[in-house]
Amino acid sequence: MYIDANSLQVSIDNGTTWVNLGQYISDAKFGYNKLWASDTGRNLKGVFSGTLVGIFPKIIVTFVPLNQTQLNTIAPILDSKRQKVRYYDPSKNATITMTTYTGDWELSQQNIGIGQTFNVSFIATEKRA
Repeated sequence: MYIDANSLQVSIDNGTTWVNLGQYISDAKFGYNKLWASDTGRNLKGVFSGTLVGIFPKIIVTFVPLNQTQLNTIAPILDSKRQKVRYYDPSKNATITMTTYTGDWELSQQNIGIGQTFNVSFIATEKRA
């Protein structure tokens, strides 16, 4: 099981208080992005080589249309400089806590008073151990 209502959590107070994102999201996409050093590339024979700096997890969540109270809970998390995120990592077969920053986020209201879904990325600040 990758995610349930309690398996994706976020904190902005260094882990004192956790918010379960499962109740606010409809989708979570887990990316394990490789970052390669500047010595990486292919030689004249086409052989690939280089230094793998590390794998930097990124979780893209899709929020359901939120009401005002829910948005008031989520907005400070998305606006914070850093977050702690707990998630299940299949490579480690364990729940991992990582420090993240979020990508930009936007809200759309096509019909006044009715929110739309939106996406936010939680991106690791350090490589996965």
